Amino acid sequence: MGKSSSSAPSFQGGTININGQNRVKTYQRGGSVVTDYKMTDAERDMYDYAQKSFADSLKSVNVFDDDTKKNLQDEVNAYTLQGQKMINNMYTPLLENLKNDVASRFGNLDNSVFLDKLNSIESKRADSMNSLAQDILAKQDDVVKKELTKRYTYLSFLQDVQNQINSNMYNLINASKQHNSSGNTNSQNSNSNSMDMSNYINLATNLASIFM
Repeated sequence: MGKSSSSAPSFQGGTININGQNRVKTYQRGGSVVTDYKMTDAERDMYDYAQKSFADSLKSVNVFDDDTKKNLQDEVNAYTLQGQKMINNMYTPLLENLKNDVASRFGNLDNSVFLDKLNSIESKRADSMNSLAQDILAKQDDVVKKELTKRYTYLSFLQDVQNQINSNMYNLINASKQHNSSGNTNSQNSNSNSMDMSNYINLATNLASIFM
């Protein structure tokens, strides 16, 4: 009785071309199947920039230089001046009206009516100033948190860029391997750009909104 023999399918190399450019190539080297991926110049520039910027930013993400400290303090100072202006605009007219009213009624300000009402106004002004002081402390914390949030968001953006490029690369590599294992023809063409630019646009838009 003769033995039936089955021959394994012969290896077929595969390539994937994007817009006429060879991007992925699967071939046999020795006993191994190798798949090479070739980045476009744009992908390489984006990937290298994101990787380098991530490493550079990570070292100083929690460190504020003198210019940053000054900008944050200027924001707090502006908030303080605005609060003081609002309090003065509220209580200065009250004091002027009190003076005019008491002077017209008693001829002078050296009386208990004026002093009692003056103490009441000044007490309320002091309460407002104390409240402003608490708000200023909260504002200081807020500007620091906002600055750190911007930095962390930027790091996340850079990482997302790298991940998106890696995802595109792995998808094409897997497509090349599946193409080869299916025994189809050894070349595949595509007119679409492998980089899903809508994802990058969404990433950039989200990043811009944080810094506005």
